[in-house]
Amino acid sequence: MEISQPTSRDAEAISQVVTSAFDDGGRVAELVLQLRPLWLQGKGFELVAKADGGQIVAHIGFTCGYLDDPTRLEQVLVLSPLSVAAAHQGQGFGLAMVKEGLRVAETFGVELVFLEGIPAFYPRLGFVPAGPEGFIKPSVRIPDEAFMAKYLATPSRQLSGALIYPEVFWATDSVGLRE
Repeated sequence: MEISQPTSRDAEAISQVVTSAFDDGGRVAELVLQLRPLWLQGKGFELVAKADGGQIVAHIGFTCGYLDDPTRLEQVLVLSPLSVAAAHQGQGFGLAMVKEGLRVAETFGVELVFLEGIPAFYPRLGFVPAGPEGFIKPSVRIPDEAFMAKYLATPSRQLSGALIYPEVFWATDSVGLRE
């Protein structure tokens, strides 16, 4: 497995991986397409994983957002989405992508990473339920157990407040679950 930043030639392969992972008619793939300009501007980043044959089989994105702390806005990162092609799930690609993504995230100078994800997966990587830590989810459509956070280092002070997603997540209706 090789994890690296994607090139411009990887866009179609990434779209195929995301579509395979989510099986949602391309909705999350559209989110990735809309997030890419932010990542290219340095407002986050994306990584891909290639299998031994060089085929892209996983993708992860981290995008800058904000925490509306009582004393000031704090820049944070939002981990979303994490995609592993259906045929490669359960082989460690997701775990490796998150670990490498968190390593890169440390270079952004932020203290916190948030996500909405599968509660059985992310705690093994140090993520904890965010609500009990004093954080407010950005939408009532996010299940409490799916709203998680991870400090990248010992915090300089106790943070709390509401997570503010980047506008792209709202514009693509990619926050929380719809009934």
